[in-house]
Amino acid sequence: MLQKWGLKTLIPLYFFFIAVFSLTAKSQVTKIMGHVKDATTGEAIPFVNMIVKGTTLGTLTDFNGNYSLEFKVKADSLKASLLGYYDSTKKISMYQFQTLDFSLTPRQYNLQEVVVHYKGNPADVILKKVIAHKNSNMLQSFDTYQYKAYTKIEIDANNISEKLRNRKLFKPFEFVWNYIDTSTINGKSFLPVFLSETMSDVYYRKSPRSKKEIIQANRLSGLENQSVSQFLGNQSQEVDVYKNYVSIFDKNFTSPISDFGLEVYKYYLVDSSFIGQNWCYHLMFKPKRKQELTFTGNIWITDTTFAVRKVEMRIASDANINFINDLAIAQEYEWTDNRFWLLTKDKFSVDFNIIENARKVVGFFAHRTVHYSDFQFDIPETEKFLSQPSNVIVEPESNKKDDAFWSNNRPDKLSETEAGIYKMVDSVKKIPTFRTYSDIIYGIATGYLSWGKFELGPYFKVFSYNAIEGARFRVGGRTANSFSKKIQLQGYLAYGTLDNKFKGGGDLIYMFRKNPRRDLTAAFKWDLEQLGLSPSAFSTDNILSSLFHRGPNNKLTMVREYKLAYEHEWFNGLINTLTFTHREIFPLGMTRFVVFPEGPAAPEFMNSIYTSEIRLDTRLSWHEKFVNTEFYRYTISSNYPIISVSFAYGIPNTFKSDYEYEKLQMNIQQWFNFTTIGWSKYKLEAGRIWGTSPYPLLKNHEGNQTFLYDMDASNLMNYYEFVSDTWFSIYYTHHFDGLFFNHIPLFRKLKWREVLSVRCVYGTLLEKNQNYSLFPDQMRSFEGKPYWEAGAGIENIFKVFRIDAVWRMTHLDDIQNPNVSKFGLFVSMNFTF
Repeated sequence: MLQKWGLKTLIPLYFFFIAVFSLTAKSQVTKIMGHVKDATTGEAIPFVNMIVKGTTLGTLTDFNGNYSLEFKVKADSLKASLLGYYDSTKKISMYQFQTLDFSLTPRQYNLQEVVVHYKGNPADVILKKVIAHKNSNMLQSFDTYQYKAYTKIEIDANNISEKLRNRKLFKPFEFVWNYIDTSTINGKSFLPVFLSETMSDVYYRKSPRSKKEIIQANRLSGLENQSVSQFLGNQSQEVDVYKNYVSIFDKNFTSPISDFGLEVYKYYLVDSSFIGQNWCYHLMFKPKRKQELTFTGNIWITDTTFAVRKVEMRIASDANINFINDLAIAQEYEWTDNRFWLLTKDKFSVDFNIIENARKVVGFFAHRTVHYSDFQFDIPETEKFLSQPSNVIVEPESNKKDDAFWSNNRPDKLSETEAGIYKMVDSVKKIPTFRTYSDIIYGIATGYLSWGKFELGPYFKVFSYNAIEGARFRVGGRTANSFSKKIQLQGYLAYGTLDNKFKGGGDLIYMFRKNPRRDLTAAFKWDLEQLGLSPSAFSTDNILSSLFHRGPNNKLTMVREYKLAYEHEWFNGLINTLTFTHREIFPLGMTRFVVFPEGPAAPEFMNSIYTSEIRLDTRLSWHEKFVNTEFYRYTISSNYPIISVSFAYGIPNTFKSDYEYEKLQMNIQQWFNFTTIGWSKYKLEAGRIWGTSPYPLLKNHEGNQTFLYDMDASNLMNYYEFVSDTWFSIYYTHHFDGLFFNHIPLFRKLKWREVLSVRCVYGTLLEKNQNYSLFPDQMRSFEGKPYWEAGAGIENIFKVFRIDAVWRMTHLDDIQNPNVSKFGLFVSMNFTF
């Protein structure tokens, strides 16, 4: 269950929980936001200059007349100014959040008529020149380079209402409510609760492409995990406006300076002025169409190099993306080495909430600020760092830096608010109630209930039902990280009321290293098993599998298994696992193991089948991004295909093993964005088994006899329906992310999304394997005809549910299996942005 939830779920839960119980201090910052309208018509006025009097600070109102400002300097008033209107000035309350709205009165001018002839939009001309100069302005145009990066991430709980503060649940933490602040993103109250700082050296090579980040220093409030430091470092958080698409939460947003930006955005030239010593064109942009993954905002372009000098943008308010109420990006570029405009400051802010635009449901802000400095180009020493095995390396003493180090090395001084976060987490964690609430949320997320140095669970396997055992009850647990961070023990005991038998199992994991990963696993199991169950399906003893099963769950076998495995990661992206497995498989119910080693006239009835197998697995995942926990690893993303190759050898006459065979299997899968029309995933598998074996040792093709959609199985294929010794399968799915529904008013409001999928499975079976064992009644080979099924689905129903309609296209009228399902509806849950 922990693997199914994944880190993308656990991290938000952790931040949400901490958010409710955190302490900080206010900083000396003045925050202003407001709206500007025409005093006569009441219409919003865009492009109004909002100037903090007596300073060089200011901003423009956006297309909806809104603005926001945040500054630390002393000032007493704010002026709104725009040609054609009388200026308006309002008093500022220093070091407070305030809303200042303006109504500007139109001004009449008696000017002589001036006729200017210009064909086209000057903003479009500037954008075309930016596109033409992209290659010379992109950092990736250099062969090698290196730089230093300082990354700061802050998490704030927002929507802290009076009703929430008065709940009895939070009485032990009552003192924290005195430290609430207000955001200029959208005026929401918030409580800063988490802060991380990272200082890194980053090295890049263009060909062959390689990028390494070495984290020299890191500091996290409340967390002491090297892999979280990797995840929060610079490399996994990049935003590059020079690329055609800006990838945010696995969604492709069209960049405002995309090669095809003129097809997506409307541009306006609103001003030309100096920024520092550089004359810049100020452009504003907004999307041409609704609900596309686009931005709205401002961009400043230098007048000679046509490079980006500064950009401020937010995602379009109606973009079809989940759990995000607002997202803002601000970047600044500096003239470096007297040759290039390079990104030196990058700010990224997100407003997360389960319910869109909610003001009463607790959500959180996430802010990431990165400072880039000390750029060096074509340095020979860069190559030695690029040769290291890990893409992100955390130096051993990186989390031991003292306050003096951080004060002397961080580019900006922490505000009082930020400085207080480090102290507050330790204070809150000392309150006993904190641990109780933490255990409850951890149990909901992982399925395990903390009990000292042990964890009991998982709860979703405590009770289940099948035709062999009847009602099944199970108790289990594992050691907690407080027991050991190198050894984990886990085990369980189960009992069925129908067969009146006990089952159980357990394993031990010993971690030699976490990065690169080196571990040893020893495991034992005496339990039921479903042959032909896909690796991503719910296990047979999961309560959901029992509740949503399609037909009787009576095709189970009994297995006694001993396993010893060593996993060795050579470098990030290449892992080998060597496994020895000894199994004894027993038939159950009406199933019988009958073989014909001497031909059909001389059957042998077998009480069980013994195998001893040694297997070598190789997994290649180039530039994969992941996070380690103490004992498990979770993939975050990969832009390249993930390739897995497995070779197994069945060792005869070893621990009573009956069969000698070789098995080779290869798997390739990839997830990728498909421009702006959604994203796709494909999975290819091929395999071959050499030797003569009974059907339990052949390829029992993955079926699904539940109403829960399984993307790794043929959803309308039954268990024990098809068997092969040589096979291949293809699965392809495309998620349109609302490409069509966004243009239908009702669906656009619901934000439903379209999904299409197709699967093909085919295999052959040698005559010697066809005749060697007695197959179950409905099991057969493909007999020259591939199995096809296709599906169409709607996802993002209430943001988490998905319904798929699946059609079986072939093997519809087989004599051996006349009652196959030709059509089915399946449900699933997935958490995606």
